[in-house]
Amino acid sequence: MSGDAVEESRGDETRRSETASPSPPPLLINGKQLSRHKLSRYDSLDVESAKCAGHHPHGSKQAVEWRVILTLAFQSIGIVYGDIGTSPLYVYRSTFAGGIKHNDDVLGVLSLILYTITLIPLLKYVFIVLRATDNGDGGTFALYSLICRYARVGLIPSQQPEDQDVSNFQLELPSNRLLRASRLKSKLEKSQFAKFFLLFATMLGTSMVIGDGVLTPCISVLSAVGGIKQATSAVTEDMIVWISVAILVCLFSVQRFGTDKVGYSFAPIICVWFAFIGTIGLYNFVKYDPGVIKAINPIYIVDYFRRNKKEGWISLGGIVLAITGTEALFADVGHFTVRSIQISMCTVTYPSLILAYAGQASFLRKHNSLVSDAFFQSVPGPLYWPMFVIAVMAAIIASQAMISGTFSIIQQSLSLGCFPRVKIVHTSSKYEGQVYIPEINYLLMLACVAITLGFRTTEKIGNAYGIAVVFVMTLTSAFLVLIMIMIWKWNIFVVITYILVVGTVELLYLSSVLYKFYRGGYLPLAFAALLMTIMYVWNDVYRRKYYYELDHKMSPEKLREIATDPAGLCRMPGLAVFYSELVQGIPPIFKHYVENVPAVHSVLVFVSIKSLPISKVSSEERFLFCRVEPKELNVFRCIVRYGYTDSRNEHDEPFEWLLFQRLKEFVVEENWTMTHQVRLPMGNDDDEQLVDGLESEESCKNVVKQEVDDEADDNCNHKAQEALEREISVLDRAWRAGVVHLIGENEVVAGKGASLGKRVLIDHAYNFLKKNLRQSDKIFDIPHKRMLKVGMTYEL
Repeated sequence: MSGDAVEESRGDETRRSETASPSPPPLLINGKQLSRHKLSRYDSLDVESAKCAGHHPHGSKQAVEWRVILTLAFQSIGIVYGDIGTSPLYVYRSTFAGGIKHNDDVLGVLSLILYTITLIPLLKYVFIVLRATDNGDGGTFALYSLICRYARVGLIPSQQPEDQDVSNFQLELPSNRLLRASRLKSKLEKSQFAKFFLLFATMLGTSMVIGDGVLTPCISVLSAVGGIKQATSAVTEDMIVWISVAILVCLFSVQRFGTDKVGYSFAPIICVWFAFIGTIGLYNFVKYDPGVIKAINPIYIVDYFRRNKKEGWISLGGIVLAITGTEALFADVGHFTVRSIQISMCTVTYPSLILAYAGQASFLRKHNSLVSDAFFQSVPGPLYWPMFVIAVMAAIIASQAMISGTFSIIQQSLSLGCFPRVKIVHTSSKYEGQVYIPEINYLLMLACVAITLGFRTTEKIGNAYGIAVVFVMTLTSAFLVLIMIMIWKWNIFVVITYILVVGTVELLYLSSVLYKFYRGGYLPLAFAALLMTIMYVWNDVYRRKYYYELDHKMSPEKLREIATDPAGLCRMPGLAVFYSELVQGIPPIFKHYVENVPAVHSVLVFVSIKSLPISKVSSEERFLFCRVEPKELNVFRCIVRYGYTDSRNEHDEPFEWLLFQRLKEFVVEENWTMTHQVRLPMGNDDDEQLVDGLESEESCKNVVKQEVDDEADDNCNHKAQEALEREISVLDRAWRAGVVHLIGENEVVAGKGASLGKRVLIDHAYNFLKKNLRQSDKIFDIPHKRMLKVGMTYEL
């Protein structure tokens, strides 16, 4: 059977009255403008279901005030730039691991550092990559969701036309669609390999960023604490390691206070740090060798590689440490705004880093032998202890960038079905995207302590660090090229220039860091392999479960047959909410339930939880209802839509109350639609087509006569009002009788005859993760006294 389904209407979120909402004002079809509702149209909520109400026009994001932008820019200094800001502690030492063999090599390395910082963090990330945020959120999953929203490359068939009606779902695309964009989109949609590869690359990038978040605290804190050796020889290497471990434990302990408070606490310290390294760099530049300004000439890079050949190529693994933490610019943008990141980078971070590296280069031109501790050796004597204290504090803060970024991307991957359920805590009511994940924070702390105790020196950790950094940058560039062609539709010559310049540089750095694989570079790859295994197991079985439910869903005919058979099913007072992830029909677990418990409540709502590939869904657009015919059954289907940064258990009102109020509003809107609106055939629903549809009676199945007698119209409205009051009364009685939450707890096992790999994947790996992680009832604030779990075994 077919029917209409449209989104629920915009209602007053704070309405608590249990009485029916007043009917909305009538449409002015032939007037100058439409009211806030459009005529209903055919859609895909469920072609087996009936009519729904209302539709929402697209909205626009409000501009952020400059006062807020500057506040966030200040906070971002403490959160985002700690990692890249503390790189001067160890870059020259890592690059010249064997010492400086030629004085002009200092100019060559400085030139490489200057151009690398300018090309990658500044030009690529600040001015290009930040354009690819997904409604303000960044990271590898944000790029993936952006591509999924434009091309149908998702692996779960839950896409619906109604999703594009959400205000921030559609992209603002150029009007002139280029042929290559369409061809690329078509190839991606038709290729199953391309879909799997995109998801695989996204998981790999995510895992590498998390690996970066583990290594950053280790190398930063060890580098800073190690500076004390210059002041006293009484401090041994073991003492430095254990002091670093203690600092790391304290750092992870304060994460629960949230990015907002941590940012305000850390930002002044990092500002002082940038002021120190910039001022000292300028002092050394003027005092020792202002001639290092010659490094602006790239010929020194050519000369450097000509002199050092293979050793020069290997040293790139040290130079790349100058841009560690750059991915935090993108991953952490959800905690701030694009403009705030751009302001803080261009006005504070970039100038300070350039002065710091130039100053160290000037010092090393006169003191080649001190390269192993170039940073603290170049600090003027009176400033040593203040600089040491600030360096230790800055190194502690350096870890914050990737820790915050890790929380953000875990939240995104969780909502897109690519990570097991973990607790998401929103730490700020003022700024979206600031989250804290206790389980991940605890695991990161354990990993950091283990690596610090195991590797003990920054040289070994640096070998591992570079691989994670460059790998993520390369994957980001690959996704960005797809976005440039498909979504932004940039000139092909601009895209080719980007690939040749940025892509060549990143691949060169990647080849260098991979050379150090056996010296510790295997660590981030092993860590990424572990995370990807967890992600793959969870996502693969998640998709298998969805397809199983899709193949075994309950038909509406079967539901009507069961519900209308007085001897087969008993209807008892109350409202039952049955949860499922299936959006295309009634889940098979309900059939299992009624076969064993032949009794259901007087009002039944099937709630499907759906994650959209966008960052946020506004509360008034969250609920999408439809009715399962016949009307007397009082059976409804509801899709509750969330973005990947939306919280599912932090509402101003209980979830069940919001659901009930939206259901009543839907019933009112449905009644009003049937009474006042004209049903149109499938097609576009802009104003001109609405008018054309009304003028063409032949195109409608059930056209209401345009000229009716006033008395007949009043009589019709009176009967409709009585019917509406009766149905609202039924809903109110069901609410007063009590709400029961039915949660499907499906056990999954490998089907008979399954291969060994499939049995290991499902029976052991997935079920181990599921049993050791939080349960589905934790997703919402469901009262335990009114919760009933229904178990069923799926043979996949």
